[in-house]
Amino acid sequence: MQAYGVNDLRRMFLEFFESKGHLVMNSSSLVPHNDNSLLLINSGMAPLKPYFTGQEKPPRNRVATCQKCIRTGDIENVGKTARHGTFFEMLGNFSFGDYFKHEAIAWSWEFMTEVVGLEKDRLYPSVYEKDDEAFEIWEKEIGIAPENIFRFGKKDNFWEHGAGPCGPCSEIYYDRGAKYGCGDPNCTVGCECDRYIEVWNNVFTQFNGDGNGNYTELENKNIDTGMGLERLAAVVQDVTSIFDIDTMKAIRDKVCELAHTEYQVDAKKDVSIRKITDHIRSTTFMASDGVIPSNEGRGYVFRRLLRGAARHGRLLGIKGNFMAELSKVVIAGHKDGYPELEEKKEYILKLLSIEEDKFNNTIDQGLSILADMEKELEKSNKKVLAGEDVFKLYDTYGFPIDLTKEILEEKGFEVDEKGFKESMEVQRVTARSARGTTNYMGAEETVYQQIDANITSVFVGYEKLTHNSEITILTTDTEITNELVAGQKGTILVKETPFYATSGGQSADSGIISTKDAEFEVEDTIKLQGGKIGHVGTVTKGIFKKNDTVTLQVNTALRAATAKNHSATHLLQKALRTVLGTHVEQAGSMVSEDRLRFDFTHFSALSSEEIIKVETLVNEQITNSLPVNTKVMNIEDAKKQGAMALFGEKYSSDVRVVSMGEYSKELCGGTHVTNTGVITVFKILTETGIAAGVRRIEALTGNGVFDYYKELENELYGAAKAAKTEPNQLTNKIENYLEEIKALKSENEKLKSKLANNSLGDVMNQVIEVKGVKLLAVKLVDVDMNELRNLGDQLKEKLGEGVILLASAMAPDKVNLLAMATDGAMAKGAHAGNMIKDLAALVGGGGGGRPNMAQAGGKNAAGIDKVITNAQDVLGNQIK
Repeated sequence: MQAYGVNDLRRMFLEFFESKGHLVMNSSSLVPHNDNSLLLINSGMAPLKPYFTGQEKPPRNRVATCQKCIRTGDIENVGKTARHGTFFEMLGNFSFGDYFKHEAIAWSWEFMTEVVGLEKDRLYPSVYEKDDEAFEIWEKEIGIAPENIFRFGKKDNFWEHGAGPCGPCSEIYYDRGAKYGCGDPNCTVGCECDRYIEVWNNVFTQFNGDGNGNYTELENKNIDTGMGLERLAAVVQDVTSIFDIDTMKAIRDKVCELAHTEYQVDAKKDVSIRKITDHIRSTTFMASDGVIPSNEGRGYVFRRLLRGAARHGRLLGIKGNFMAELSKVVIAGHKDGYPELEEKKEYILKLLSIEEDKFNNTIDQGLSILADMEKELEKSNKKVLAGEDVFKLYDTYGFPIDLTKEILEEKGFEVDEKGFKESMEVQRVTARSARGTTNYMGAEETVYQQIDANITSVFVGYEKLTHNSEITILTTDTEITNELVAGQKGTILVKETPFYATSGGQSADSGIISTKDAEFEVEDTIKLQGGKIGHVGTVTKGIFKKNDTVTLQVNTALRAATAKNHSATHLLQKALRTVLGTHVEQAGSMVSEDRLRFDFTHFSALSSEEIIKVETLVNEQITNSLPVNTKVMNIEDAKKQGAMALFGEKYSSDVRVVSMGEYSKELCGGTHVTNTGVITVFKILTETGIAAGVRRIEALTGNGVFDYYKELENELYGAAKAAKTEPNQLTNKIENYLEEIKALKSENEKLKSKLANNSLGDVMNQVIEVKGVKLLAVKLVDVDMNELRNLGDQLKEKLGEGVILLASAMAPDKVNLLAMATDGAMAKGAHAGNMIKDLAALVGGGGGGRPNMAQAGGKNAAGIDKVITNAQDVLGNQIK
């Protein structure tokens, strides 16, 4: 058997199934598409759910993929064992109502034995205990001896996930030999040791389960197979674990090089080496799919993985930032299968470096706080760190809970996970409520799930804004219906529509659907699963029935204004890449008729000069009146021609390319102007940061810019009128006013100081001595805190050594307190901060401060007399 590399095995698998009539599809993004049940794609089947449920028609009934996946269920074990990892590639061949058990089993055997070259006598299939059909195929068609076919129960060999499609499995195990075994003479398939390892799993989706153990036969049966690429590579390369296969060994070796250490010399260091090797793969791929580190959702997964790896780098003694350096090795080893890694390399490396910097800026302080918490636990003889303390480390210092757990476990402590989760609840409520009720598909339960998958809509709105078509579906909010009448809200689906549905950041068209006697106001247009377009709105007159022929008319003014803003975003992206660099990628957008919003990857705020440059470049291309052309082409050809794609977007094999002269070329399904000159003018309103490494520009075009300047002009004239001057003299007028205000403020401060002194009068005769320390406690009226400090300094100078206490009533419900202590008084035990802390409660307030000066506020002026009286006792208790 040849020791094929990971990239070879991936290619061999996809080519084999392509030869069996399968459409080879690129891996989907790690970010799920229309699936709220997952944070990240965790299986080869996950992106294909709509095809299995029949809600969407697959591009072909036979499909093969190599899907990038992330699972974090066993994250705490990653590194501690050589079995666990978070990132993996899943090879899969899928049939949607086409072939079934005979072909699936035969092809899995053919690939394993004839293509890869695994020895037949070392392969052992398993089947579900009641699946006699699969058993018979293995025995009679493949030729496996009955004693070498294993029957397992529902737990091991039946796949189901709540209610929905499910079915028995047939797995293939490979005997790696006694050197990987446990030594038990009875060791066989199903043993927990590493000798017999499952490499292939055929899932025969033949039933629909109700979730209560009742099953009905599916009319269209499906095949869902999965084979972990890394696990297959470990078998083929005859290595101990996934950390020893060629692509991961390259990363592992780089970690060792940076840490000046060796693998499998020190067990403790091996944990760190494996953890870093795994986590850098996950974070590199997450960055390439547009995931941004944050404190929630998939961004939190990113952050906890990267920071966990960064901390283990420190444990290994790696100096400075190293994640980007390791990411280069990941990119080099995986770009054959995932070219987007190389395309987004600059961005990936920058994002990893910035997040590592952020962690490095807080980790030392966080570790110091954690060390103090550990001391408190030891002092109080406790073993569990409180949930609120764990949350403080998470929220303030960016310590993911796993990191805190890991550090404490090393020293024999635990964390209160329940308390941590309770502290997190406030942050999670919003996100959880936003997810809504989801079904097996992870989508919100709506009436649209009831629509036949065979019903589709064709968009004809690139060429026309008015079109006649036939109604195929009518729905209310809750059910499919045969008619909608005046006053009813609902959704209309037709065979062909000129209405653009919200997608790609472009807002939906609105308009009118009508017949001779009826009218429906379209308020929103939405994309539904399976290539359907829904027109949402209200019947304003008459009645609409299924199969009616209707006229669909788009609001042309709204469409034209939206097109200007959409085309401007293309010019903007190119201008940003020109001014800031090619790391700039679109991270989101929103274009409507009145404005545009463009989110992009960049790591610092734009300077005024950069904003002017970007704005100028866009307006130059508008003035150049570039022709806007669209062309449908193969996605690979489009990328070769330099067409920009959107982060994490799911594209079909054929894409629409929008070109603006030779200046801009992007993959885009939106609607655009025919010539950039139509946009007229472009104006940036704001530039802000919305997440780590993501900036946002909001801007206007066309009439929106003119309206904006008209409003500014009105404000300018209004301000000039209020200042009793002309607009061109307004700046001078404001500068004069500011000088006057400055002079008046200075004069006012002098008057306040004079009034405060007058209010104080001669108080030196009120000085008393407390245990050898002078105390001057004075009651005042209407003296603010600033003046109290000035008075305190003056009195301290007159007093020489001692303590000053001033209490001022600003109103019945507002009190200012100030205490000062000289060096001599402090040497004898006086403490201004503690004095204020004790006395502030008497006026319904609180405060504190340093030993030499402290201040407080209060809400009860009636308590001031008690403050003055009690000051003597408080000071007396302080003096040694």
